[in-house]
Amino acid sequence: MTLDLPSINDELAAWDRDCLLHPTTHTANHARGDVPGRIITGGSGVYVEDRDGNRFLDAFGALYCVNAGYGRREIADAMSEQAHKLAFFHAFAGHGNEPAIRLAKMIMDRAPDHMARVYFGLSGSDANETNVKLAWHYNILRGKPEKRKIISRWRAYHGSGLVSGSLTGLKAYHARFHLPLPGFLHTDTPHYLRREDASQTPEQFTDHLIARLVALIEAEGPETIAAFIGEPIMGTGGIVPPPPGYWEKVQAVLDRYDILLIADEVVTGFGRTGSMFGSIHYGLKPDFMTIAKGLTSAYAPLSGSIISQRVFDVLMKGSDDFGALAHGWTYSAHPVSCAAGVATLQLVDDLGLVGNAASTGPYLNASLKAALADHPNVAEVRGEGLMAAVEFMADPAARTWFDPPMSVSLKISAAMMRRGVIARAMPEGDIIGFAPPLCITPAEVDTVVQAIRDAVHEVLGSGV
Repeated sequence: MTLDLPSINDELAAWDRDCLLHPTTHTANHARGDVPGRIITGGSGVYVEDRDGNRFLDAFGALYCVNAGYGRREIADAMSEQAHKLAFFHAFAGHGNEPAIRLAKMIMDRAPDHMARVYFGLSGSDANETNVKLAWHYNILRGKPEKRKIISRWRAYHGSGLVSGSLTGLKAYHARFHLPLPGFLHTDTPHYLRREDASQTPEQFTDHLIARLVALIEAEGPETIAAFIGEPIMGTGGIVPPPPGYWEKVQAVLDRYDILLIADEVVTGFGRTGSMFGSIHYGLKPDFMTIAKGLTSAYAPLSGSIISQRVFDVLMKGSDDFGALAHGWTYSAHPVSCAAGVATLQLVDDLGLVGNAASTGPYLNASLKAALADHPNVAEVRGEGLMAAVEFMADPAARTWFDPPMSVSLKISAAMMRRGVIARAMPEGDIIGFAPPLCITPAEVDTVVQAIRDAVHEVLGSGV
């Protein structure tokens, strides 16, 4: 099956080119109409449709976020009902609204037992800004104001603001933006395929990563470091599950040096790994958990910072000593967004989406390996739960990449689009990523796998 190209020579497309600045888009090409985007008009389940009537299986859940699937009337109706009842009132000075309170309770019922409160924002970026600010505040209140540096990892993605963009470890998000800001450090990417020493076993690679982390901490001075931030599974950097023993050993290092752990669960939260949270999946004990995306299945903007009991106890004493916590966004705990969150988490339970990720995710990964692992340009098929990636190299045995990077993955994703399947060409290599809605069925997985198999053969040949 091949699909029509989008219509671009009409008024709506002209307004798009002339009025709208798109995120993460080639600004000049879009303004000229050289690379027009599709205008999406509807969706149902794992499918979306554009205004030209083309239907696509969205194997990336938009941006890992439409976990419950498209067209869920339960979420839309909850938002509508709340907007008619109370569209907005602020949450400052202890004001509340029913959906925010209910959603906070639902989140805390699902979070690890040592977590204490949730603070609501609107995006994963602002939630990570909140986490860093509160980590600084926590250490100031403890009489340790010098503990303010934050360690992240190269290839991590934590947002594109000033603080969150500094946390991000993708150099394109730093270049020409004066980022990272001072005090934001990056350590090694936990990706075994990309190890410098090809002779290392996975266990030796983990030990190497931990030794590098310890060396960074000691070189900077542990008394100057506030927190370490990491995605339980690295997302935009290539969908990279951690090597064996990694998180257990990272946690031990942070505990030894009195460094807080921020678990960025924007992608992994609410079932993506086959567990409710990636922190639960990997046995982490974070001080902050960043949530967004699957919290509302992206039907409305909403994020959260889940705060541990030990941090909250210090914040409590800080307010007793110094007054109100001077942090807040106008739209924190927005009632319409929180109503979407309540309906979404209810659907997560009612539809068994965490269990479906736990069963259909391994089927996706196994099917991709069966279809592609023997191709001579496939360096790795990896994933966990309903996250998967296929990485391509010019010569996997020699570990040589295609030049320029993404030249092959962009062609493969375009060939998949022509076959009615959306996948993502990811940065930092030639990588095709998958993170479909958690409601995807095995039959729909088969459609995805057939599309990438055919696309790879179109772009790279059959390899036989």
